[in-house]
Amino acid sequence: MGVRSGGVSEDFRKQLLGYGLTTAQILYRMPDHPSLLQTYVWQNYDMFPKFPALKDFLAFWQDKLDGPLHSVTVAHSKLIKPAELRAVDGVFRLH
Repeated sequence: MGVRSGGVSEDFRKQLLGYGLTTAQILYRMPDHPSLLQTYVWQNYDMFPKFPALKDFLAFWQDKLDGPLHSVTVAHSKLIKPAELRAVDGVFRLH
């Protein structure tokens, strides 16, 4: 999250280029106890729908780390949106 010489953070620049905040919940097996699952949460700005930064991170994980991946759950603003709210035109009471 460094600030460039122009005073704009790299994260802000990514948002202007269409990146969105991506969160991945990664379940992996403990190397010494493969029957146990551990959780790791990864968060970064990434491009929907191909997620190149997440794919790079998962490739690094598989190449360099010992805990084999079990599953990855991804959340991104284009996958999940807040509920739509509308103003109520009237109040109705039932007795």
